[in-house]
Amino acid sequence: MKSLLRTSLIAALLFIGASGLANAQVKFGTVDMNRVFSEYYKTKDAQTKYAAAEAAANKDLNDRVETLKKSMQEISQINTDLEKPDLSKDDKDAKLKDRETKVAAARALDHDITEYRSTKQKTLQDQFLRMRKDIVDDIMKTVNDLVKSKAYDIVFDKSGLSAGAVPVVLYSRDDLDFSQDVITALNKNAPAADTKQ
Repeated sequence: MKSLLRTSLIAALLFIGASGLANAQVKFGTVDMNRVFSEYYKTKDAQTKYAAAEAAANKDLNDRVETLKKSMQEISQINTDLEKPDLSKDDKDAKLKDRETKVAAARALDHDITEYRSTKQKTLQDQFLRMRKDIVDDIMKTVNDLVKSKAYDIVFDKSGLSAGAVPVVLYSRDDLDFSQDVITALNKNAPAADTKQ
């Protein structure tokens, strides 16, 4: 349905554009949004921040898992000690009580690890989506500013794919592409280190 709607919309735009050619010249443009997104310095900054947050979360999670493993080893050792025939009743009672405490703590830690994993995953995903939205908003503002200043009538994303995974723009002349202008405008305020990349 979306593919049919998109195809109908493109056909209508092209029809309007073609019928308008008799009266006025329609100016088409293309932008490779994937290229613009990947070459924008804020995308690289966001990727670095996301990777650091993900690494910190993974380290924290691994530390918790290691603590759980140690706790399980301690419980296993207590079980081994409880099987010793020369263990006094008092020592056995103390070890049983210690094991009970450690098992309860291990269960709580296991539950905490499961909850931490899902919560951190959602937090990281939300952080990524927020950063991506801010970047896309910047790009769209810059594209719209250039569309107005260069008087384009219609602009297509030449990296876009239809629902059938076929490029929406099958062909466009290189001189219609103003992706580099968008990238240059977006990166004009980049810190010196980012512009050298």
